[in-house]
Amino acid sequence: MLEKTLGIVLHIIPYNDKMAVVHLYTREYGRMPFLFPQGSGRKARMLRALFMPFSILELDIDRRNTRELQKIVEARSMLPLQNIHTDPVKNAEVLFLAEMIGQTIKEPEPNPQLFAFIAQAIQVLNLIDEGKANFHLCFLLQLCGFLGFSPNMESYRPGYCFDMLNGIFTSSRPLHAYVLDAREAEIFARLTRMDFNNLRHFRFNRGERNAVLDRILTYYRLHQPGIDELRSPQILRVLFD
Repeated sequence: MLEKTLGIVLHIIPYNDKMAVVHLYTREYGRMPFLFPQGSGRKARMLRALFMPFSILELDIDRRNTRELQKIVEARSMLPLQNIHTDPVKNAEVLFLAEMIGQTIKEPEPNPQLFAFIAQAIQVLNLIDEGKANFHLCFLLQLCGFLGFSPNMESYRPGYCFDMLNGIFTSSRPLHAYVLDAREAEIFARLTRMDFNNLRHFRFNRGERNAVLDRILTYYRLHQPGIDELRSPQILRVLFD
């Protein structure tokens, strides 16, 4: 039946010579795969320009429970994102975060609060300039709350280490290797106070920002074991060099 929804583009993968599969995170249905034309015709070219990663689209879809791949009848851009797609830093962050969402949100279950968070974050990234190099770090730290493994900040005390496996700060070093020492734990605790309004106040050099990203990715992999090797973080490291 024909239905309307909003969708956020995650990624497109080839399906056959004529079609690809585009994965969207939709407001009403959660993550859904759709057939997508892959030809060189005018319509296919127009759709590719519309379906850039993190594009927010208004969709008319032909959704059927018996079908694994749904059909898009019509798609319209809800918000122009010229600032994202013309800025190399923002574009790299979008590619990385779309890849992360694609690997961490795999179930077709609606979550309106999560959809609203992602949509709002995209709009913020499109507008900001100062602090944009910290956007992906802030996004990931806030996303882990929706995924159910936020660090327990009530357990933090100065001088404590951070047990990444259990998501708590502790005075005694755990026996496993997934732990941040007191200095790194202090930085991690400070990062949890970051939001999209104060990004510009958190300043890192190249080495610090890369180290922070590595720790956050380790934390995600501990709590989301299905995350594969990511290609996009290396692009961020080159841009922030």
